[in-house]
Amino acid sequence: MTQQTSKIPISSIILDEDIYPRKGIDHKRVAIFSENIRDGFRFDPIEVEPCPDKPGWYRLLDGAHRWSAFKSTGVEEVEAIIKDLDGNDPLLYAAKKAIGPRQLTEDESRDTARRAYSGNASLSSVDIGKAIGRARRTVDSYIADLRAVNQMGLDIKIFRMNRLGIPQDRIAERLGLARTSFQYHLPKMATLPDSANGDLASGFTVAQVAQKHGWADPMVWSLALEGKNDHDRFKELGWGFCTWDNLKVTRKWEWNDCDKQFGDDWPGRIPAQLIAHILRYFTKPDDLVLDPMAGGGVTPDACLALGRRCWAFDMMDRPETRPEIEPFTWDISSDQGLLWPVSAKEKPDLVIFDPPYFDKKADSYDKKSISGLSRKAYLEFLEAFFILLKLNVKKKTRLAFINADWRDFQNTSAAEEKYKGGILIDDYIDILKRTGWYHTHIIQAPISSQRFNAGVVCAMQKKNILGVISRYVIILGTYH
Repeated sequence: MTQQTSKIPISSIILDEDIYPRKGIDHKRVAIFSENIRDGFRFDPIEVEPCPDKPGWYRLLDGAHRWSAFKSTGVEEVEAIIKDLDGNDPLLYAAKKAIGPRQLTEDESRDTARRAYSGNASLSSVDIGKAIGRARRTVDSYIADLRAVNQMGLDIKIFRMNRLGIPQDRIAERLGLARTSFQYHLPKMATLPDSANGDLASGFTVAQVAQKHGWADPMVWSLALEGKNDHDRFKELGWGFCTWDNLKVTRKWEWNDCDKQFGDDWPGRIPAQLIAHILRYFTKPDDLVLDPMAGGGVTPDACLALGRRCWAFDMMDRPETRPEIEPFTWDISSDQGLLWPVSAKEKPDLVIFDPPYFDKKADSYDKKSISGLSRKAYLEFLEAFFILLKLNVKKKTRLAFINADWRDFQNTSAAEEKYKGGILIDDYIDILKRTGWYHTHIIQAPISSQRFNAGVVCAMQKKNILGVISRYVIILGTYH
């Protein structure tokens, strides 16, 4: 650790309760310290660290009572040691300093131990005990229930991934578990849903059960809808069912709002209802679905609700919130060309490919996203992907390719737009045919027009700009 001693304004120091180990300030002690200051008594420097989210500010690590006394006597600057904890837990450091002059009370010790463990579950009871002045067994008793919850979190991840049909070796690798550790969790999978199922049987809603047990809504839906056919699942979810593929009828593949229960808030998020319709029409229960660019996780969530298995991949790695989405980057610059994300004997029955659309929301995606490629490079990537895909699927595998027309319409009137400036459905179909994919359905699934506010619409009308909300689901196979 590094440290420096200097005079800093007392007004720049705060008492951060998140890292303060005591229940409050002892005002009698502050009063004694204040008298000592007036009598000319010199105290040891207080210890602070820079506030992580407030430049120019410091939070107390040691000396809360001295700091309070300095403030009460009108001192404007104090001698302070500015600490760099170099990754060490500030709460435990503050606790260790606090027990020097006076031991923490039982309540303070328990509270500090629980807060420290909640903030960092990798802390050992020994480490916490050394900081708060308690034995390891005492700390174990303080945090036993928190450890149980943390363990349950791991079990839920395993249960979720197992329910989606991810092989056990990949689950263990994804969660960083040794084979022996992983085997310890497997017997729990049979009884893990019992409590949630009991609450569902008692009349609790999916949302209530999810909140009570700390499960994501799609996981609870997978339990609530188990054993039902697709028609009844749709009915329970309140999604309705679109029977036609075009805009000339009342019911179409168009939804203004995404079902917030499914998928994360994500650039280009698509409605779970759209994915569910693809699953209902083109898969059967327990079929394997592959999503190579899973983004916010709408596809695996919808698969949970509809009883399909799912292997999902994305460049954004979120092991805590999305363990079922395995990290993988489609490296377009690799000398070896595009590589397939997984080696497995089983092949998917359906591939749902909803890539980041060309240019749209490019600033919101990772720099490696294909959305930011040039038009030429974007189309070349799709061609290479479709060739690779054909090599890694079954003869009867279906592909659901979701994409939208792209025209550079923002500053151009409709009459001035040129062919070379856009990417339309024809371009996608040409590439698909060249790579051996043949479409059976082209389904209109327009993007919501709500993304155009009144001001934008007014400007478009004045300039005769024709906006784009066209989006298509193209269903394809490798045989015809």
